[in-house]
Amino acid sequence: MTETKFPPFPHFWLFPAAVIAGLSFWAASHLGLSGALFVAWKGICVGLLTLCAGLAARDRNGWLLTALLALGTLGDVVLETSGIVIGGVAFLAGHLVSILLYLSNRRKEGGAVAVAIALAIPAVAFAITRDAGATVYATGLGGMAGAAWYSRFPRTLVATGALMFAASDLLIFAELGPLKDSVIPALTIWPLYLGGQTFIAYGVLRTLEVRKRNEDLHHRL
Repeated sequence: MTETKFPPFPHFWLFPAAVIAGLSFWAASHLGLSGALFVAWKGICVGLLTLCAGLAARDRNGWLLTALLALGTLGDVVLETSGIVIGGVAFLAGHLVSILLYLSNRRKEGGAVAVAIALAIPAVAFAITRDAGATVYATGLGGMAGAAWYSRFPRTLVATGALMFAASDLLIFAELGPLKDSVIPALTIWPLYLGGQTFIAYGVLRTLEVRKRNEDLHHRL
């Protein structure tokens, strides 16, 4: 499966719209915005990626991508309305869907690195927090990132995005502990998260579009 020279796919315009919404939300979040507008603004960022995936979905892989992005959108919203535990459950469910998607499209090599990633992320989370709940969540997070590395989706996009997502969550844990007085988490958590989700959605959608076009060409021949 090629990792370059992807053709355009339908509804691509939703990607720059999501990035613009995300960057503007990040700026607004530093200006003390709160309330319903804040929650809706936050939700629309990955929500636009979810819409793009849903409009482009044609098979099980496409719907799994839509589901994992929808769960990310839900997590973004309920973190603000219902707290970190329920938000974490939504994100964990998204990680489990991601693992299913990635392992359904696995490579023949890279398993050792994938396992190392899957083990390292919860180990770092435990070292930072010494919290069982955070470690359980990070186990799903690590599994998601390791499975992304092991998948046939382009590592430069999907695995990189998954690792950015993981780094964002680890910084959330660090913000509650060793980095609680640092500005680094406030400046980096949201950009890493939004960038990670965007890379994942872009890489999977592009790859599925290439696969579909190759299948259509094969049928015409």
